[in-house]
Amino acid sequence: CIPGKELYGLLSQGILERLDAGELVIGDGGFVFALEKRGYVKAGPWTPEAAIEHPDAVRQLHREFLRAGSNVMQTFTFYASDDKLENRGNKLTFTGAQINEAACDLAREVANEGDALVAGGVSQTPSYLSCKSEREVKAIFKKQMDVFIKKNVDFLIAEYFEHVEEATWAVEVLKETGKPVAVTLCIGPEGDMHGVPPAECAVRLVNAGAQIVGVNCHFDPLTCVKTVKMMKEGVEKARLKAHYMVQPLAYHTPDCSCQGFIDLPEFPFSLEPRILTRWDMHKYAREAYKAGIRYIGGCCGFEPYHIRAVAEELGPERGFLPAASEKHGAWGAGLGMHTKPWVRARARQDYWENLKPASGRPLCPSMSAPDHWGVTKGHTDLMQQKEATSQDQLKHYSSNAQ
Repeated sequence: CIPGKELYGLLSQGILERLDAGELVIGDGGFVFALEKRGYVKAGPWTPEAAIEHPDAVRQLHREFLRAGSNVMQTFTFYASDDKLENRGNKLTFTGAQINEAACDLAREVANEGDALVAGGVSQTPSYLSCKSEREVKAIFKKQMDVFIKKNVDFLIAEYFEHVEEATWAVEVLKETGKPVAVTLCIGPEGDMHGVPPAECAVRLVNAGAQIVGVNCHFDPLTCVKTVKMMKEGVEKARLKAHYMVQPLAYHTPDCSCQGFIDLPEFPFSLEPRILTRWDMHKYAREAYKAGIRYIGGCCGFEPYHIRAVAEELGPERGFLPAASEKHGAWGAGLGMHTKPWVRARARQDYWENLKPASGRPLCPSMSAPDHWGVTKGHTDLMQQKEATSQDQLKHYSSNAQ
């Protein structure tokens, strides 16, 4: 494997041509969490105004993922619908159209620096949670889709959907473009928030027009791989065809319920002890590949070094390593240059593969007790509003959480 070697013949190929040819596609990581930690995104609304306010920060993160091995630059348009941008007191500084256009330009600029495609993304909406009609929800997706058509993205992703019904509506809108459509639900093995099993979810999405199906966010890599395997089995049993993708959390979530990591008491500001190591990512990439998944990326918690680990594990299959591997010896080989002999002794694969990392927190439990609110679309507590959350509402939520 040669660091930085590009498959120049694939530069003109789209996502389906690459997947049809058996190419491995490496996705990027979690922009909202990464940029929140860097001071450019506000936790709570998790909206992407940074595409306009701080374009250099967004551009740099794209570049770091590209250098780490990503060959899809996903537009930073998560929660970039107008109803989310002005939800619960969030000030509408820029319109959704302005943010989506800026995000498309940044993604395309960086994608053109390497062998990367641009994916325009939509995600679940407050309008759906508030029981707005199918027509109203689809109109929100169409506003984003119109920008993606204008900017001529390479393909479309409907991501982060807790309910297969809303994801199906998104797919039905996006397929009108004639561009390839991928869709990922943020579900685990128990299925969506209405209890629809992963296999049935996948069949519905393929029948709606999605060519690539899978999961993203809410659960750790191996849980997500397990869920995609269930989706794959359902699609094959229905005698349908699809490609499969997975973009999980970079956090260990063995104690999560069907709602995933947002039910954990550590969400979102104390999740760091759960972060997967780069060596965990090697295992994830291999398991995803063995499961027949060929679009492998990451979501919240994924940093460029995590994606580099995925690309390095799959280097033999891809035939090359990412440019960032120039500064990373395989399995710690660079430690052979360290001044201390006991550190040099760690420059080997078996050491890192068998290490059980300590947390350094002797008084902390290994797992948590999730909140288990169990509410979903239609419940009073999930009805959204433009006004800021009131103190009375906060008191109500606090009493329910105890």
